[in-house]
Amino acid sequence: MKHDTSFTTLLRHPAYLLAFGGGAGLAPKAPGTVGSLVALPLYLLLLPLASTTYIALVAALFLLGVWACARTERDLGVHDHPGIVWDEIVGMLVTLFLAPVGWAWLLIGFGLFRLFDIWKPYPISWLNDHVKGGWGIMLDDLAAGTAAAVCLQVLVWLYGH
Repeated sequence: MKHDTSFTTLLRHPAYLLAFGGGAGLAPKAPGTVGSLVALPLYLLLLPLASTTYIALVAALFLLGVWACARTERDLGVHDHPGIVWDEIVGMLVTLFLAPVGWAWLLIGFGLFRLFDIWKPYPISWLNDHVKGGWGIMLDDLAAGTAAAVCLQVLVWLYGH
């Protein structure tokens, strides 16, 4: 694939299409933010699931992402290409786990995830810098999603729903 990231190219392999969030990663500006937004309707579909089912599904999506991102990164020849946004999608699903129902909480979760994903405080920065391949692409966003989820739950505890 070597740097060709047209939508037609993404259709050539399911790993590319998944890693690029169904095409969200082709956004000319802020593809990570666009990928994070793609997670919101997916989250709403998963919302009625039992917690254990939700966790199992997100874990499966994470592992699928390790494979898809590794394959796409390798074929593109670019480490963690900005268009690879599956990690943001899964990170948002982690952030919103157990979030109260309501648009305000979705927006707060979205903002917290984007903050941690962009800022990358330790240990997120360490994962980003030291873990390579599909695992590296996915793990730093898993950590950002976890940090955002913890902050979101603290806000829920402080301010209720």
